[in-house]
Amino acid sequence: RKVRNMENTFEVRTDLAVEEKESFPGNGGEISGVSLREWHRADSRIKMTEVKILDKKGEKAMGKPMGSYITLEADQLSRKDENYHREVSEELARQIGQLLEGEDYRASGFHVLVVGLGNSSVTPDSLGPRVLNNLQVTRHLKVQYGDEFWNGRSMPVISGIVPGVMAQTGMESAEILKGIIHETKPNLIIAIDALAARSVKRLGTTIQLTDTGIHPGSGVGNHRHSLTKESLGIPVMAIGVPTVVGAAAIVHDTVSAMIAALSKGMETKGMGDFVGSMSSDEQYDLIRELLEPEFGPLYVTPPDIDETVKELSYTISEGIHLAFMGEEEE
Repeated sequence: RKVRNMENTFEVRTDLAVEEKESFPGNGGEISGVSLREWHRADSRIKMTEVKILDKKGEKAMGKPMGSYITLEADQLSRKDENYHREVSEELARQIGQLLEGEDYRASGFHVLVVGLGNSSVTPDSLGPRVLNNLQVTRHLKVQYGDEFWNGRSMPVISGIVPGVMAQTGMESAEILKGIIHETKPNLIIAIDALAARSVKRLGTTIQLTDTGIHPGSGVGNHRHSLTKESLGIPVMAIGVPTVVGAAAIVHDTVSAMIAALSKGMETKGMGDFVGSMSSDEQYDLIRELLEPEFGPLYVTPPDIDETVKELSYTISEGIHLAFMGEEEE
C-alpha cells in the first residue's frame, strides 16, 4: 500500500485560521464554505490574508466558527524598527475599521472595553496584560467630568481590564466580564490574547484579528468559557499573536522525513507504512503518547520572547489608539 504524505494528513492544533487553511491538501486548496484572499498594500512590507468561514460546512472543515479571520504577517516585527512597527499599527487600525464597517465606532461616547487576557507572570502569556499597560484609557474622564466633557469632542470611551487567570482569581474571565458589562455597558469588547502556532516562523511575527471572539482552547491560557457575542451579549473582536509552538508541532516538521526513511528500510518498511496509513487524530495521539510521558504537554517559545512581547504590546496598543482616536485616513 502506498504511504500517504504525512504532511497532508497529520493534524496539529493551531489558533491561526491561516495555518488551518494551509494544512489542507494543495497548501490550502479550495474548501467548501471557506474563502481566501491574499494581498499586499502598495509599498507595504506586510502580507495580508483574509480567511472567511461562510457556513456550517466551513466551520466543520476548519474547526473554527463562522466569521472573518484577518492575518497580518510581518516578518520584521522581531526587529527594533519604529517605522516598521508604526506601519503594522496603521495596518492593524485599518483592519479593525474594516471589521467594524457600518459601526460609528469613532462617534463620541462609543465605548470600547479592551480585555488583556493571560497571565502577566508568564512571559509568553503576558501579551494581553502588557497591551493594557500601554493603553490610553478615557472612561475615567467621563466619570470625572460628566457627559458634557464629550460634547463637541470626537472621542470614544475606552476602558480596560486584565481579568487574570482562574488560578489567580478563582473566576473565569467570562464571569468577570459579565459583571463589568452589566455595570459599564460597553458597545464592543476587544480581547487581546497570546496564541499557539504550528509554524515556528510565525512566532511573534503574525497578528490575527477576528470578529468571532475567543473560544475554548484558544491561546496559551486555555480559556474555557467562550468570550463571544452570544455569551456576553455584545460584539467581541479578538487580536492574537502566536508566542508558543507545541512540541508535537515541531516534531511534525520532521515526521514525514521519518516515515520516508522507515519505508525505505527492509526491516522498518512495515512501520513506515503503518504510521503513514494512520488517520490524522491517530497520528497526533501517537506523537503525544511518545512525547508527553517524557516531557509533558510541552510548549516552546523563542529565547527573546520577553523583548518580542514588549515590542508587540506597544504595536498593538498603538493600533487600537489609531483605530479609535487617530486622524481619519484619506
